[in-house]
Amino acid sequence: MENFPLINMEKLNGDERRATMGKIKDACENWGFFELVNHGISHELLDTVERMTKEHYRKCMEQRFKEMVTAKALDDVKTEVNNVDWESTFFLRHLPDSNISEIPDLDDEYSEVLRDFAGKLEKLAEELLDLLCENLGLEKGYLKQAFYGSKGPNFGTKVSNYPPCPTPDLIKGLRAHTDAGGIILLFQDDKVSGLQLLKDGEWIDVPPMRHSIVINLGDQIEVITNGRYKSVMHRVIAQTNGTRMSIASFYNPGNDAVIYPAEKLVKAESKDEQVYPKFVFDDYMKLYAGLKFQAKEPRFEAMKAAKACGPVATP
Repeated sequence: MENFPLINMEKLNGDERRATMGKIKDACENWGFFELVNHGISHELLDTVERMTKEHYRKCMEQRFKEMVTAKALDDVKTEVNNVDWESTFFLRHLPDSNISEIPDLDDEYSEVLRDFAGKLEKLAEELLDLLCENLGLEKGYLKQAFYGSKGPNFGTKVSNYPPCPTPDLIKGLRAHTDAGGIILLFQDDKVSGLQLLKDGEWIDVPPMRHSIVINLGDQIEVITNGRYKSVMHRVIAQTNGTRMSIASFYNPGNDAVIYPAEKLVKAESKDEQVYPKFVFDDYMKLYAGLKFQAKEPRFEAMKAAKACGPVATP
């Protein structure tokens, strides 16, 4: 099996830029995932985020998770469970408006660290979008503008912990899915594994690596690139030992952003046809909410059918 794509972003600044851009292109075309090192976010900040997130879980989330497991009798299941995930989570919104101050049990110090981390991830996401534009032959800023809508992009974070599970063969940490949005930046536990992606019909481990950021592409990138780059099914396997930390940040289109294949990429296709639909991002998210753990193709077809029934208004 070929190695999971690892991108050293420092090499974008020197003689190895062309080769590094080639690695990013290959990862986007053939994996939908890659792992970044030397990405510009300090190890000190990453260590602080990890320490405080794990402390917060132990103090504020762990007991609630145990009570949920008991209430749903998940600690003694005998058959496969397909309607719940073995995870403890909370969600943060950064853009267009932050809700960090509204989240219960976040002290001031942890809140400030999360704001700082989110700001740096936002800049990294926008840098990555421009690298994708360069590889695709799109003008700089095209993807950011495509995501913008009237109020700017949506940017938020899902903070998760995956505690030890007595029956990992019967309950997934997180069921298989593709991500609905744009570009996802994951800071994950470097000791406890569990994240897997589907490639060529096989589930492949995403290797834990200290101080790295894992990138994956969402459904909107697949649409805008007219399938040149694809979102990929992934899942989290629960573990019997150790609690896995996962901090996934989603840089997504604004609610009213109109998403459609870039004209330049449609014309470049041999059949000269637009394979993917045109839709308002919020309409896609409403559909996704009920179909997250199913294949993405029916979602795209449903958006095509919706457009056929009535025009999508372009702001």
